[in-house]
Amino acid sequence: MDIEGLTLRKPVATDGMAVNRLVDRIPELDDNSSYCNLLQCSHFADSSVIALRGDEVAGFISGYPLPQQPDTLFIWQVAVSPDSRGIGLASSMLSEILSRPDLGQLRFLETTITEDNAASWALFTSLARRCSARLERRIMFDRQRHFSDEHASELLARIGPIRQGALTPQP
Repeated sequence: MDIEGLTLRKPVATDGMAVNRLVDRIPELDDNSSYCNLLQCSHFADSSVIALRGDEVAGFISGYPLPQQPDTLFIWQVAVSPDSRGIGLASSMLSEILSRPDLGQLRFLETTITEDNAASWALFTSLARRCSARLERRIMFDRQRHFSDEHASELLARIGPIRQGALTPQP
């Protein structure tokens, strides 16, 4: 898929270090180890997407089907480089993942978002609207109970049910 000179595709293991550098450049995101990003780009490639402008990584979304709920895709992290924001890249990357035939069994999408992350709430609210699906939210990881008051509470956003074929990649 091509959006404003960007190519969207499944990541491969050799993308891992470039993804790690992208995430490191975005202060709002929690850092992952380079090994974690290598695993995301290899083990979870079928449910993740990378956006490239030439050889430069402009965006990355990592996700995986939940082991106990294979009809639910958990989106781990959405990363868009500052110079690639405002063109609908995150939305296009999500659509690209959800339109893959090999993920046709998916009926729900989950992610966690802090209450104050307006950009992520807008992205996933828009996705729910485009899928004509409900978006439910509840605390998944509490600031005090799970993060020892060192991180804001993470709210679970659950979208679904998503009809098969409800999303096609955006042009």
